[in-house]
Amino acid sequence: MKYFAGFATALVLFTSCKDSKKENTQDETTTVEKVVPETLKWSERMMLSEIERFPEATKLDFATRARWTYTPGLVLSACSRVYEQTKKQEYYDYIYDYADTLIDSTGTIDTYSLEKQNLDMIKSGDVLLFLYPITKEERFLKAMQTLDSQLESQPTTSDGGYWHKKIYPYQMWLDGLYMAEPFHTRYARDYVEDEEKKEKIYEHAVLQFDLIQKHSRDEKSGLLYHGWDESKEQRWANKETGNSQHFWSRGMGWYGMAMVDVLDFLPENHPGRERIIKYLNQYAEAITNVQDESGLWWQVLDQGDREGNYLEATGTSMFTYTFAKGVRKGYLPEKYLDVAKKSYQALLDKLVSVEENGVVNLNQCCAVAGLGGNPYRDGSFEYYIGEKIRSNDPKGTGPFIMASLELDK
Repeated sequence: MKYFAGFATALVLFTSCKDSKKENTQDETTTVEKVVPETLKWSERMMLSEIERFPEATKLDFATRARWTYTPGLVLSACSRVYEQTKKQEYYDYIYDYADTLIDSTGTIDTYSLEKQNLDMIKSGDVLLFLYPITKEERFLKAMQTLDSQLESQPTTSDGGYWHKKIYPYQMWLDGLYMAEPFHTRYARDYVEDEEKKEKIYEHAVLQFDLIQKHSRDEKSGLLYHGWDESKEQRWANKETGNSQHFWSRGMGWYGMAMVDVLDFLPENHPGRERIIKYLNQYAEAITNVQDESGLWWQVLDQGDREGNYLEATGTSMFTYTFAKGVRKGYLPEKYLDVAKKSYQALLDKLVSVEENGVVNLNQCCAVAGLGGNPYRDGSFEYYIGEKIRSNDPKGTGPFIMASLELDK
């Protein structure tokens, strides 16, 4: 009887433990609400994750105050493409909030300074190009006209290349072509009525690609250096060529996206198209040659075996977008779609994580990198690998969304 009683007690305790564990499991599963449904495509999942992280579009890029700058413009440009595909009001409202907050009734852009002649500030003009045809709000048109006037007065190198910023005289950076040229060619196509001025904008846009190829492309590898200083006075600049020292992943990413996007707006019969498509094909070959066997790309592109270098998410996302769109539009051979698919899957497998609530993270992003300035950025290998690495940098999430759309993922 004692044996039976002991067995019964043990059975009750065992059953009680089982029930308790079952209850705890049920509690855990019911308390985690999926704010981002996993049934959606990755493009929407990442966009909704960005909205969850930054409920105010003006605070994209971990900002503490509203500001007009290129990173919200990049993510919102991606958001506009998600909206065009889904027609979900939430995405439109998120884009509108950015422009509505920063542009007053006179068309003045808060936190923007024309005098600084900063190419980065042009990028958010893409938001206005999306909104104005829908809203017809005069303030948005006036703001676009302000950005156009900046490019009309932007200081240039002796052969016509835009300075990246007024505080960076005589310098062309790869970044600048993406910041300025897709906006300016689209603005010219849609809003400049004077045919002579329109053609001048097209010619000047193509010239930027001609010059960056001339000054920054390394003939041996086909890769382009991050920056070029015509004066050769910067400490980061080679005293013979004026080039910076290294091939930076995201710098090359900006340049690739600039080419495939500007071709959307350059007239079909424009002689510059053929040259840009040629540059794009040279670029695709060079970038593919330095792709890691994992499918990702390194922060310093051609030095994957060097200690401290790492596989980086923003450049990889940009290359994936560039290749996928380049093939879809017929600019690149079909083989580059396989490159894009491989790199996209590598992003999902190695650099994307999903939280319990469904929020998607893009990890291993270089937060920022530049040249010169204060404190001084010398463009060395140690500099590029030493900059902060973080998750969900908008310079990665935006291109990831666009790559996802191109690949219908």
